[in-house]
Amino acid sequence: MRVVLAGGGTAGHIEPALALADALRREDPSVQITCLGTERGLETRLVPQRGYELALIPPVPLPRTLTPRLLTVPGRLRGAINAAAAVLDRVQADVLVGFGGYVATPGYLAARKRRIPIIVHEANPRPGLANRLGARFTEHVAVSHENTPLPHAKFVGIPLRREIATLDRLAMGDKARSYFGLMPDLPTLLIFGGSQGARSLNRAAVACAPDFRAAGIQVLHIVGPKNTEEPEPARGGPQYVTLPYCDRMDLAYAAADMAICRAGAMTCAELTAVGLPAAYVPLPHGNGEQRLNAEPIVAAGGGLLVDDAELSPEWIRTTLLPVLADPARVAQMSEAAARMGHRDADVVLAGLVREVVQGAQAR
Repeated sequence: MRVVLAGGGTAGHIEPALALADALRREDPSVQITCLGTERGLETRLVPQRGYELALIPPVPLPRTLTPRLLTVPGRLRGAINAAAAVLDRVQADVLVGFGGYVATPGYLAARKRRIPIIVHEANPRPGLANRLGARFTEHVAVSHENTPLPHAKFVGIPLRREIATLDRLAMGDKARSYFGLMPDLPTLLIFGGSQGARSLNRAAVACAPDFRAAGIQVLHIVGPKNTEEPEPARGGPQYVTLPYCDRMDLAYAAADMAICRAGAMTCAELTAVGLPAAYVPLPHGNGEQRLNAEPIVAAGGGLLVDDAELSPEWIRTTLLPVLADPARVAQMSEAAARMGHRDADVVLAGLVREVVQGAQAR
């Protein structure tokens, strides 16, 4: 089976694609997987690291508004479609699986041109332009939110890395806290804002460092590589550990009792899969999709929701600290979060890929 994955640009597009690739390879080590990408995206680092072939095509980001740049799109898009079609021809692709983003658009159009089966995966409640287009070319549409407005949508969830999907937080807790230099028996708060950190989260949390220590709460704070906020060092008492980056998020989740974080689709999927409750702070920009990601989890009792503009040291002191000080409530929130999680989306989507390829070969 020869599979081409189109999901470049951001980690939110790349990670589900790589989780699917891992699931396909576990089931059939002979499967041939090629990832479409551009030289601009994170895929240039992430895809080779995971051991998969990366085929680069020209980037064609589509303007969100009417600007003169729109006049340059048709010619550039034509070149990207031809480049994607050349990749499909070279690998003799049986199927193209798209995850959205500007790599997916030429991928979908090239696959349609070559009459290669298409599968669309949409991680967000509001689909982007690429997946709205791709869903018009196929009946095989996998979504991560029950009410995603795409034709033929089938709920699957978001494919996750195996180290996250199979994580037993309780069993790994002591080892994980030791790994980060934390005490084994104190309530632990994880703070992170994505790969680049989040300035508003950093400011509010660092200002509360004395309050965390006074409440007996230790903190693991992934501040991002460009962060300038640092808590004052303290002698004794609960630790406030800061890291510029963490490549073992499975251990970070296992070390924590609760998190403060953004509400991207991958973040929400991972936290619910491992049953970690969180105070979600949706990114204040974009089309509001981060709030839509978090709202069902919060409604089910698996987290808190606070607007970025409302996140302050005072909110942390008056709202979050009382929750962290109540182990029974944290346990209830953990159970509620876990009920919202889906650990097997990678396996389900891999099954759909096999089904589509076998159906096409049988015709």
